[in-house]
Amino acid sequence: MKRHIYAQLLTWKRSDRRKPLILKGARQVGKTFILEVFGQHEYDEVIYLNFEQNKRLETLFQTDLDPQLILEGIHLLTGKNPLLPNTLIIFDEVQQCPNAITALKYFYEQAPHIHLIAAGSLLGVKLSQAVHFPVGKVNFLDLYPMTFFEFLEALGLSHLTEHLNAKTNFDPLPDFLHQTLLEWLKKYFIIGGMPEVVKTYIDTKNIEQALLVQQEILKSYTHDFSKYADSSEIMKIMEIWDKIPAQLARENKKFMFSAIKHSARARDYEVALQWLLNAGLILKASHISAPKLPLDSYGDPHIFKIFLLDTGLLSCLSDIEPAIILDANILFQEFKGALTENFVAQELTVALNKKLHYWSSESVAEIDFILNIAAHIYPLEVKSGTTKHKKSLLSYASKYQPPLMLRASPMNFYRDNQFCNIPLYAIKLFSSILQPTKAIEE
Repeated sequence: MKRHIYAQLLTWKRSDRRKPLILKGARQVGKTFILEVFGQHEYDEVIYLNFEQNKRLETLFQTDLDPQLILEGIHLLTGKNPLLPNTLIIFDEVQQCPNAITALKYFYEQAPHIHLIAAGSLLGVKLSQAVHFPVGKVNFLDLYPMTFFEFLEALGLSHLTEHLNAKTNFDPLPDFLHQTLLEWLKKYFIIGGMPEVVKTYIDTKNIEQALLVQQEILKSYTHDFSKYADSSEIMKIMEIWDKIPAQLARENKKFMFSAIKHSARARDYEVALQWLLNAGLILKASHISAPKLPLDSYGDPHIFKIFLLDTGLLSCLSDIEPAIILDANILFQEFKGALTENFVAQELTVALNKKLHYWSSESVAEIDFILNIAAHIYPLEVKSGTTKHKKSLLSYASKYQPPLMLRASPMNFYRDNQFCNIPLYAIKLFSSILQPTKAIEE
């Protein structure tokens, strides 16, 4: 299945500033698959080393981190010569060998000609704990579940994404096309973007079979809690994880520790929450007091919303019945828009490659996301229905005079002066549409 991160991997390979690459991402988002495909297509030779499967690999890093000695050891162990031109070395499940992570520094300093990529499950957790992390000596890329566009392309519907990618304005799509895309989006809300789930649906055309894979993935995540987290944090991680659907179902989606249990305090759960963030299992949107650059400077670390890494997993965790897909109106209303806002958070994370932020004002108005695109700040309101009510946007606009007011909803593209609506399925296009729009206005 095609992944859009492939282009970023190709840029890394061709860069004059290339360093050893760390590919981060939650378990089962497809890290190993994309690296193997990339290696097969872009290199003459691939040396794949899995530190979980082959415990002998750790011995290469026990006494000396000299890249030359490590490369000689790899040659002897695999029979493949890592010094041959156009060779890619993959360190998979590298979290099992902290010394291998440290060695990336010396590969950068002493063997910059070597093309080396490190990846692994819960690598974000391990990196946060690393004592000798190679700061400044590595490049980073993050892999997330498949986006809606990747989902369509996996289903053989590239003609739809090609048509959407060509859009540069807010002119409406033909209604038949708009409705077709909404129907596929409803299925994506249930199936989500975990590669194995998507492949199961493609192979079987059976949503219930895909949901069984989702359940297996969720079980593997809870198994990771007990396997990799500190024993003192396991129950807290589980409590946060189990309460995510209920937190998102609330009208005010601000994360409330008291919703976990009445006596819960923020400081008691900070480590557990950070563990889930480092593991790539949740996304975080920070509250800002004012929409000014840099947005992080106006953030409050104690006020935030959290989302699940994948809307399909959220629907599974929330026990949404697959039959709901057949209803033309219910799906986008379910959990008061929880699935919709979670989907938008996912898409924005990938499309903009920036932290998420939102804004509210004394319970009078709330803007679901504040976007920083080309040094301009835009308010984005997310609606799960077709209402044209925009009280919060108008309240925000009267206070901050944004260049445009944005809404994402099931409605078609349209623009009315400073107000713009983009269909939920086209969230990925915000950056490409807004930049030419802004250029014309200026």
